[in-house]
Amino acid sequence: MIDENPFITDQELQRQLKVSIQTIRLDRMELGIPELRERMKLMAERSYDQVRSLPLHEVIGEIVDLQLDKSGISIFEIREEHVFSRTGIARGHHVFAQANSLAVAVINDEIALTFSADIRFIRSVQLGEKCIAKAYVRPVSGNSGKAKVEVFTYVGEEMVFQGNFVIYRSGGEDNHEGGSKHADRH
Repeated sequence: MIDENPFITDQELQRQLKVSIQTIRLDRMELGIPELRERMKLMAERSYDQVRSLPLHEVIGEIVDLQLDKSGISIFEIREEHVFSRTGIARGHHVFAQANSLAVAVINDEIALTFSADIRFIRSVQLGEKCIAKAYVRPVSGNSGKAKVEVFTYVGEEMVFQGNFVIYRSGGEDNHEGGSKHADRH
């Protein structure tokens, strides 16, 4: 199950396997599988493409996998400053910002801007939950200078947000086929 979803928590494993949390932890230790925080750190340290379209500090969430013009994954933990104080529910713009910044970050271009977004909040996200956003670049017909990016955000196995983004790319080229864009190409 962890191979299938490296972001699954011990609590989610406990619930799905109907065993105690101690059993999960002991089995994980016996199998040499690190806890979630360590697995996330290992994934983040793995080599992956570097973001080109915006400074890394402007990405909302932590990028743990990125294949430019193909796909990307980021993790964003909902903390006190992201929620409404009375309800503990995350403000929607934070969940949107994670998805939107990942949609831009996955584009292999110096400048990429959101042209349009069709979004759907499926359920509210609570304080302490980890949002895992997965972005997929979809083919665009013709050379429109735009890219389509689908983003699905999950908490555990449950989808909480979906967005279809159209991203404007400054190069005006569809970099899917041609590899990376060179600065001297016009």
